[in-house]
Amino acid sequence: MSKAMDAFYRFLDEPIFPWARVALAVLTIFVGLSFMVPMWHINMKAPQYPEGLDLYIYSYKVDGGNDGNDVHEINVLNHYIGMAPIDRASLTDLDWIPFLFVGMIIFGLRTAVIGKVRSMIDLLVMTTYAGIFGFGRLYYKLYTFGHNLDPKAAIKVEPFMPVMWGKKQIANFLTEANPGLGTWYVAIFATGLTVLLLAHLVIGRKQHVASLSD
Repeated sequence: MSKAMDAFYRFLDEPIFPWARVALAVLTIFVGLSFMVPMWHINMKAPQYPEGLDLYIYSYKVDGGNDGNDVHEINVLNHYIGMAPIDRASLTDLDWIPFLFVGMIIFGLRTAVIGKVRSMIDLLVMTTYAGIFGFGRLYYKLYTFGHNLDPKAAIKVEPFMPVMWGKKQIANFLTEANPGLGTWYVAIFATGLTVLLLAHLVIGRKQHVASLSD
């Protein structure tokens, strides 16, 4: 058992395949592209808004449809039910997400140039943590918006959980929320990284064991 573990730890210090270095460098481009498109999209439709009101959450800002005017309209509607305004100041997580993505790009490129198998595992752990934490924080923010309602609001509604993914009817509004293209770009990076790591754990591990037996 001890010899097997020693061999595994030695394998973790093996350099990654040359083709995997190129693939990993290409994958970091998708993280960079995520800055250019929304990470999340929320649409609200009602009889008085047949085209819907759109809210786009980027990794660093909040924007709206209709040249940004939809954000103001949504906040006016939220004010009547006592919900806090949705703006850049209320989404403090956007302060650190860009730095996290830049860190993923730098770490990914460093791994592609001089990294070893161990570095790929560290990068995947970092990416997985970022995804879980990001989804958790989004859920928490939505929960806070829907439950911390002003009791002095003009329209009284029961605290509610805004839809995070999918569709939900709230009063006369049908709200739909889905991941934006930016989230899918990061998912491509994470999926590609997982495939590369599995290739090393299967193919590379066999090659490493074979070289030790020669």
